[in-house]
Amino acid sequence: MKVRRAAFLIPIALWSLLSPLVADSQTPTKAARVGWMSGGNPTANDPTMNAFRQGMRELGYVEGQTFVLEPRYAAGKSDLMPEQAADLERAGVDVIIAGPFAALQAAKKSTSRVPIIMTPSTNPTAAGIVTSLVRPGGNITGITEMMPELTPQRLRLLKQIVPNLSRVAILWQPGTLTEDAFKHMLQETQGAARSLGVQVQVVEAAKVDDFDAAFSAMAKEHAEGLIVLVNPMFFGQRQQIIERATKQKLPAIYEWTFFVQSGGLVSYGADVLDVYRRAAGLVDKILKGAEPGDLPVEGPTRVDMGVNLKSAKSLGVTIPDSIVKEAVVVIE
Repeated sequence: MKVRRAAFLIPIALWSLLSPLVADSQTPTKAARVGWMSGGNPTANDPTMNAFRQGMRELGYVEGQTFVLEPRYAAGKSDLMPEQAADLERAGVDVIIAGPFAALQAAKKSTSRVPIIMTPSTNPTAAGIVTSLVRPGGNITGITEMMPELTPQRLRLLKQIVPNLSRVAILWQPGTLTEDAFKHMLQETQGAARSLGVQVQVVEAAKVDDFDAAFSAMAKEHAEGLIVLVNPMFFGQRQQIIERATKQKLPAIYEWTFFVQSGGLVSYGADVLDVYRRAAGLVDKILKGAEPGDLPVEGPTRVDMGVNLKSAKSLGVTIPDSIVKEAVVVIE
């Protein structure tokens, strides 16, 4: 696997307009305690944690001196997360970074006192985590990685990879987006599809047990390509989705490079590591006295692309050199 230090900056004017005005104050003199909730296994080289550490260093923090991490790993067992969240509160952490959605839910139920930063997250208003992106209220803020506006471009990329593509399915979990956001995304995607001579089929999977019916529906409509919209459930079941797409010979494009690293063909979406790096900025503001409920939920500002040439070969497709050259992650 080759990892290239490249990303695409994208203007998201809305988020910059929502940036809070927080008064400057002195950096905390005591070591801040940052709780870290992960759904994975303990590792010495967690890329998301390293990205967060980078963000803290950029703000002048020194691990072990001005801040310490209190990690809790669920090792794939989400039922452990409620007790882990409660344990972090008992440990007296100053803030909790809750990455996977299950961790966010557990932290939200466990404490209304300790500030919680979701990073990354599905649409937090649609999921009922916060009432407003502008003023989330309570003890939660964070950064969402949702970028449904990129779906038309994902379709265009898929068309470049499969020039004869005429039917594409979009797999999504209802409730991931607000109704208005989903309608707007679908209208924009259908507009792009018409210009490309492609028909779009929307397929729903609300739970894991729905995958059989979802992929059967794609086969029935003779789908020739697949766009997978990210959400916590799909991320957790990414291996199953990738294996099903491969079995049906469906070239698929995903939102996160994690899918490509797990065997998916192509990804195009938010730079997740950059989201974790930027989470340090929210931690800094909270440690300096800002209330999380007053800090607007932020959106992604960078996108990246990943390609899996090995998967392309097994699917019998060729990824154009122009796409490979733009990719941050290339698996050969």
